[in-house]
Amino acid sequence: MSENQHAVLVLEDGTVFKGNAIGKIGTTTGEIAFNTGMTGYQEVFTDPSYYGQILIMNTSHIGNYGVHENEKESESIKIAGLITKKFSDGYSRTSAEGSLQQYMEDNETVGISDIDTRSLVRHIRSKGAMNAIISSENLNEDELQKLVLEVPKMSGLELSSKVTTDDAYEVKPENPKFKVSLLDLGVKRNIVKCLVERGCHVKVFPLKSSKADLDSFNPDGYMLSNGPGDPSAMPETANMVKELVQSDTPIFGICLGHQVLGMSQGLTTEKMFNGHRGINHPIKNLKTGKGEITSQNHGFVISKESAENHADIEITHLHINDNTVAGIKIKNKPVFSVQYHPEASAGPHDSRYLFDDFIENMKTSKK
Repeated sequence: MSENQHAVLVLEDGTVFKGNAIGKIGTTTGEIAFNTGMTGYQEVFTDPSYYGQILIMNTSHIGNYGVHENEKESESIKIAGLITKKFSDGYSRTSAEGSLQQYMEDNETVGISDIDTRSLVRHIRSKGAMNAIISSENLNEDELQKLVLEVPKMSGLELSSKVTTDDAYEVKPENPKFKVSLLDLGVKRNIVKCLVERGCHVKVFPLKSSKADLDSFNPDGYMLSNGPGDPSAMPETANMVKELVQSDTPIFGICLGHQVLGMSQGLTTEKMFNGHRGINHPIKNLKTGKGEITSQNHGFVISKESAENHADIEITHLHINDNTVAGIKIKNKPVFSVQYHPEASAGPHDSRYLFDDFIENMKTSKK
């Protein structure tokens, strides 16, 4: 963090916030979003679902416990930029392997601190999602305003290709019981870990893989991962997933994987006014009637109306705050998905049972 190095944040609607530079000195653009989690910043910053987004952390102190290799959800920081109230260049955790400042510099991540994040979040909640630009190398507000208006809108952007694996790879336990072909739309490491912990030999396939590619592993089930961008920009992926559904092999979709699964059955998706991002979002399991506290990160949802009007779709979970679709299953098939993140990291483990449900579906299918 360069002492006394100033930075400026300019929103698409012309709103300006001035603060201090953190991370790399430079300029970055993206859709602005906010996360309500109090902990887990490294997991959040390395989540591929955040690709292309400038992220506000609602909690006031960021960086105070440093970074650690075991808390990465991918190989690098995926957020486009960071906005925080107070940024700590030092850290107090003895097991930390370095500072967040150095980690951001190593990942060439631009950020701004010492601004009124409460005011900023209130503004976004009122005006809705929009693009933004942060710069610590060019403080000319008029020039930055022109630049931010040239940034592509998130709607219509296909971003999974930016974060998917280049080549297929495998992760397996000592004594695997099941084989899972995972379509990488921007997968978090903990999804793979949750499967491996349950005895799954996982092969992760790139975004453009065909059904034949996934079937070459002779899987007992398919996993459709999380990822960034607008699902409506992925018709080819939805068509391939439709083929997977027709095979009657168990399928489990998470986040973007959930949306693509819905699209494969003719459901539509919608851009949210403000997305759900944090580790304390309440959902209701409509089967059990119980509530669950979940980790979430999405700016698009499956249209509730399209799901309710589909004869073969059952809505299984709803977000308690706004009644949006949080989970679906295809009737008479071992196929289900959720909008939120049962693997968490960071976040509560209330919904880890969904991985067990997937395992049970594979057990039943193998009989």
